[in-house]
Amino acid sequence: MNPKEVVGRKAADYIEDGMVVGLGTGSTAYWFIDELGLRFQAGTLANIVGVATSKQSEDQARKLGIPVVDIDEVNHIDVLVDGADECTTEFSGIKGGGGALLMEKIVAQHSRTIIWIVTQEKIVDTLGAFPLPVEIVKYGSWKLFRQFDQAGMHPTFRKKGVDSIFITDQGNYIIDLHLEKIPNPQQTAFELKNLVGVVEHGLFINYPDIILAVNDAGEIVTYKH
Repeated sequence: MNPKEVVGRKAADYIEDGMVVGLGTGSTAYWFIDELGLRFQAGTLANIVGVATSKQSEDQARKLGIPVVDIDEVNHIDVLVDGADECTTEFSGIKGGGGALLMEKIVAQHSRTIIWIVTQEKIVDTLGAFPLPVEIVKYGSWKLFRQFDQAGMHPTFRKKGVDSIFITDQGNYIIDLHLEKIPNPQQTAFELKNLVGVVEHGLFINYPDIILAVNDAGEIVTYKH
């Protein structure tokens, strides 16, 4: 069993029957949803309802039989389990490598408990080695790109394949900023959020309540906020 599968399946232990469950996006969250499906089919979690952070996760859950509802149909999410592209033990991170940062952040805002599931190498001291995704509207996108470029933020448009630009589930573009280091994430987040045309950024500051980090040997370290 690969480490991502180990930690993804382990995270399902935090789910109780009757919960509204936030379904994260990505290669680690995939295994969490898969385990939820097994427990749903076995009857141990027969009364859960999912709220998905992407079309991809919604489709996976529905194929497993898990009921999925829109976020506007529930008052809150009991537990959200999601991955992260980078995170610190101070409970901040970069998300959006899978292109779902906007929906992930909306679901997180309405979740009572947030659990991030990661492999150990994603725990870092300083954020920024992983490119920072910024979701932007299409109109004026090249203006924003040039603005980022002039600021020395080394932007690239997220691509799908060789020639086409990646489009999010909400119909937006993503510009990845290759910053290498983000010494002050709060300041960077503030500056990005105040740019006209920016919908959301991939800095998730002070978000998770629990981080489950797994090493290559399959051992899980738990960090609690």
